[in-house]
Amino acid sequence: MRLLDKQEIEDIAVGAALLGTGGGGDPYIGKLMALQAIEEYGPIKLLDPEEVPDDAMIVPSAMMGAPTVMIEKVPSGEEAVTAFQSLRDYLGEEIYATMPIEAGGVNSLLPFALAARQGIPVVDCDGMGRAFPELQMVTFYLDGLEATPMVLSDEKGNGMLLNTINSVWAERLARGATIEMGGSVMLAIYPMKGKDLKRSAIRNSLSLEEKIGRSIREAKAKNYDAIDEVLKITSGFKLFQGKVKDIDRKTETGFARGTAIIEGIKDYKGQELELNFQNEHLLAKTEEKLLCVTPDLIAVLDAETGMPITTEGLRYGARCIVIGMPCDPKWRTEKAIEIAGPSYFGYDVAYTPVEKLAGKGEE
Repeated sequence: MRLLDKQEIEDIAVGAALLGTGGGGDPYIGKLMALQAIEEYGPIKLLDPEEVPDDAMIVPSAMMGAPTVMIEKVPSGEEAVTAFQSLRDYLGEEIYATMPIEAGGVNSLLPFALAARQGIPVVDCDGMGRAFPELQMVTFYLDGLEATPMVLSDEKGNGMLLNTINSVWAERLARGATIEMGGSVMLAIYPMKGKDLKRSAIRNSLSLEEKIGRSIREAKAKNYDAIDEVLKITSGFKLFQGKVKDIDRKTETGFARGTAIIEGIKDYKGQELELNFQNEHLLAKTEEKLLCVTPDLIAVLDAETGMPITTEGLRYGARCIVIGMPCDPKWRTEKAIEIAGPSYFGYDVAYTPVEKLAGKGEE
């Protein structure tokens, strides 16, 4: 166990934006909520998963919806508290700790604000090791755990308890409700015991985000290249360098969907990269070659600072470097590829590990 203060939250926010593969919501908003909570309630306890008792109840907290909605619909934090307390009352037992549902954007930071208000710790793990757009795209679902009972809550005071036959139905029903509730809601979801968390969660993802954020922050002072350091930490690969030439982005069916075209510069001059996203970057390719595809991670970084750029933050003319990172081994099983691989999102390509596409893996 250790205590996290403001600097750790700042670093986690940067790392969350990177592991969020462009999605997961704007980490800036989550960071502000977490920092305010620390000011009011003091440092927040971060637990290693092994410190969680086997019979303790753990409930992840998260935002659901299109990241672009948060530009105008900023959460207050009360929505998360309402959802959390409603699920606790329904379960009829105290909740020992909370955790992020994904390693990405606002959803890595919201649990800290909630934990500070509730006086409980955050567990250093998540259910994805990255961000994905749908509720069943978590390691918990892969391991037979279910999303419900879950509670949705919005800023108007509306709340909804869902009990569904499986997590796919939870996604379908909750997505429809989210659209009606203004495009984004707060969730208390995937309640589980400590023993299930230990076997299913992706461990130490918050510590990894903190390490990534710290390395980017310290790059200038210690005179090293931030992006090179990020690639070392994540075992990643540089895929492309260029400037954003065109971006087509729209919010529909509860998601931010779109395509970005990046015109190559330097070693990539004369080439164009196409990025496809649904909240998160899912596929990167040139005319000649597939470079990276879900469930491996794709991130866009500012070429000068190394700071991550979210899908809603992509702008015409932005000079950037695109990197690819291998996903957690849990996402390379047959079941995982079925629910989060390229064919699920309608891409007519086979999943190939990024290290193999980059020519660094075994044939």
